[in-house]
Amino acid sequence: MAGVSTKEIKNRIRSMESTKQITKAMEMVAASKLRRAQAQVANSRPYFELLSNTISSIVRSNRDFTSPYLKPRTGGKVMYIVIAGDRGLAGGYNSNVLKMVMAEIQDKDAVVLPIGKKAVEFFRTRKIPALTENFAEVAELSVGDCFSISKMLSKAYLAGEFDEVRIAYTQFASVISQIPSSKQLLPLVLPENEERAPYTSDIIYDPDNEEVFAAVVPEYLGGIVYGAICESRASEQAARRTAMDSATSNAEEMIANLSLKFNRARQAAITNEIIDIVAGS
Repeated sequence: MAGVSTKEIKNRIRSMESTKQITKAMEMVAASKLRRAQAQVANSRPYFELLSNTISSIVRSNRDFTSPYLKPRTGGKVMYIVIAGDRGLAGGYNSNVLKMVMAEIQDKDAVVLPIGKKAVEFFRTRKIPALTENFAEVAELSVGDCFSISKMLSKAYLAGEFDEVRIAYTQFASVISQIPSSKQLLPLVLPENEERAPYTSDIIYDPDNEEVFAAVVPEYLGGIVYGAICESRASEQAARRTAMDSATSNAEEMIANLSLKFNRARQAAITNEIIDIVAGS
């Protein structure tokens, strides 16, 4: 701070205090939105689990069951649903999931369906083909939009436009931990413990299991997309809250350092004035 006047230091302190007020307000807003996002995550899970159990029950109860949704394909185009945020100031939330997707699509014939303004801008800049940009604002997406996405992708998959459909999102582990994740949606992959073994079920599906399965899969995918969006929203707000809390702490530390330097500069100025008065007298 050599050569800096007390007035300039004071102006910097005022500037940092204004920044601190902004980051503190953003932290409080993110905390409020995080509570709502966590409630959405908790409310979306029962629906997803019910559809998942229904699909597993149909597959396990039919040893000769066949469906295009279950047949593995290789060598074709891969579709990625990529969920990011609409705004920045959330630490590494956006960059982490986008870097993960870029690492996965290397050497692949890939097309993306970006959800969130940051995802749209990221892939548009890199000239990666997008299926549609109609879902650019993740904050505005509803459950109906998720089912529209799932039906559109299911139809394209059955038509052979894609050999694989994946979703990339940020999993909400806790307020301080958010994990970028990638999950295969199509073809459906049964869990390791869900082998097709003899299984009896008291449920009768009308008209038959295959038609019910074909009708349930798009609903199941819509539930997964909605759940992933809820997880991503909660992760974004948690990351933003953490980032703003860190920014507020940094601002307080800078204010303390500037205040100390201001006091030292003022003391030095007073000392110089006393020396001048004494020397003059």
